[in-house]
Amino acid sequence: MRNGAKAAIVGGVFAVMVGGAGYGAYNIVSAVSGDGGSAGTTAEKKTGPPSGDEVEEASEKFFAAWKKGDAATAAAETNNAQAAKPLLVAYGGQAHITKVKITPGTPAGTTVPFSVAATVSYEGKSKPLAYESELTVVRGKTTGKALVDWQPAVVHPELKTGDTLVTGEAASPPIEAVDRDGVVLTKEKYPSLGPVLDSLRDKYGDKAGGTPGIELAIRHESEEAGDTSLVTLAKGEAGKLRTTFSAGAQAAAEKAVKQYAESSVVAVKPSTGEVLAIANHREDGFNAAFEGRVAPGSTMKIITAAMFIDNGVTSMNSPAPCPSDAVWMSRKFHNLKGMQPNEGATLANSFMRSCNTAFVKLVDGTDEKPLTDESLTTEAQERFGLGKDNWKTGVVSFDGSVPASGGPNRAANAIGQGEVQMNPLNMASVTATAITGTFRQPFVVSPKLDNRQLATARGLPSDTAAQLKQMMRLTATGGTAQKAMSGLGGDIGGKTGSAEVDGKETSDSWFTGFRNDIAAAAMVQQGGHGGDAAGPIVAQVLRAGG
Repeated sequence: MRNGAKAAIVGGVFAVMVGGAGYGAYNIVSAVSGDGGSAGTTAEKKTGPPSGDEVEEASEKFFAAWKKGDAATAAAETNNAQAAKPLLVAYGGQAHITKVKITPGTPAGTTVPFSVAATVSYEGKSKPLAYESELTVVRGKTTGKALVDWQPAVVHPELKTGDTLVTGEAASPPIEAVDRDGVVLTKEKYPSLGPVLDSLRDKYGDKAGGTPGIELAIRHESEEAGDTSLVTLAKGEAGKLRTTFSAGAQAAAEKAVKQYAESSVVAVKPSTGEVLAIANHREDGFNAAFEGRVAPGSTMKIITAAMFIDNGVTSMNSPAPCPSDAVWMSRKFHNLKGMQPNEGATLANSFMRSCNTAFVKLVDGTDEKPLTDESLTTEAQERFGLGKDNWKTGVVSFDGSVPASGGPNRAANAIGQGEVQMNPLNMASVTATAITGTFRQPFVVSPKLDNRQLATARGLPSDTAAQLKQMMRLTATGGTAQKAMSGLGGDIGGKTGSAEVDGKETSDSWFTGFRNDIAAAAMVQQGGHGGDAAGPIVAQVLRAGG
């Protein structure tokens, strides 16, 4: 339907404020006309939660108008008519959904579950549409009237901000995505791959040799996201698209993230840069594994240690004292509770124990080998390929950010706080670069498919890589990563991270590690210490292999 393909577009192009159950943070805005309700005033404005009778009456009015296709009236029964009307118009218009039957369930307080049964019809082809959703009735802020709290998930649970519904010729042909060994990958079997497969279909469907079908789909605000097909009225011919994923590693990743809420993991093959697995377990459905932008905590010390070694500040077996606290530019930094100070520590010892103060004390370098605000940025960009906004993985991704920061943030950046932003994809790549010495940009489909140029970087001197790999080995066998990595055979290494987040009592849990030719990284937002939550996820993926 996109790019000039045939579609019946009714009512023009809509800017729809939407959110979706399990797909994104809701953005609730009061309508310009006041709560979205019909004009007029009541003799006495009611306050407090709506009563059971009001919940029933408000939901019934909304359902009745929606079923009839009266978008304006249905929108007026919500607290944001301005946002609700375009999507309700699209429902019966460009989405061609008719014969709508809505069956309310038993209310739970002010929330009403319901099921929808309807028909999608287009150019003589029809298919049933059935799904379940829910709505909540609230008190209008300006009118006091009981109104449906507008969330586009009411219309369909998979809708999110900026989406609409369309029926017509598919924007792209269907694809049969297969893993590196030819195993078919589906969103039903591997739920985390759903958004990725949609994006791959939209980007590479026409290159995979298929022909488009007719479908009802969610059209996302970002074209890069790809349409999400809901009902296929006429099948197209699927083209085969080979990816870099490993079905075994993907299955392990899907299972691993289910252990913790708000968790994400990525596994890559260090010798090639191929992404073996990606999984997310989040309420908002966001692909944080590839697109997240959060502080990585002490996993950042891999890059910082490389900076020290490459600039001659210290080395694996040279001094890196670990005092109880350290001050940089008037800000005092501490270690995790219970860590004993060690003024005679080497870099390897401070790395494997994840001593913050050792890294803060060295962030200025030495008199002979001084460091600057730009030193960490240069190391990240030139050696590890981060922060240049030039990765071309095949789907939407974030390349990490290590800005040149002055003041206290220069020291905070060195321990993965401050202004540094990363995601599991970035940290899996950091580990891959650290243990091989070569930066190989991660990717999910071969660059030969579309002749795209992958990002490049200098990589690390062989001696630096050897030291980083050995320090990660020591961390996995006798340091903070030991518990999570116990029982894993082969050549293993790891690094933990706990990232403090403003306003949150519990830190984000980070962990990155390797086993033979697999590197993986995970984060669990508000998961605590790195070895407690993210560590077991990484270990489970490494155990599965590629």
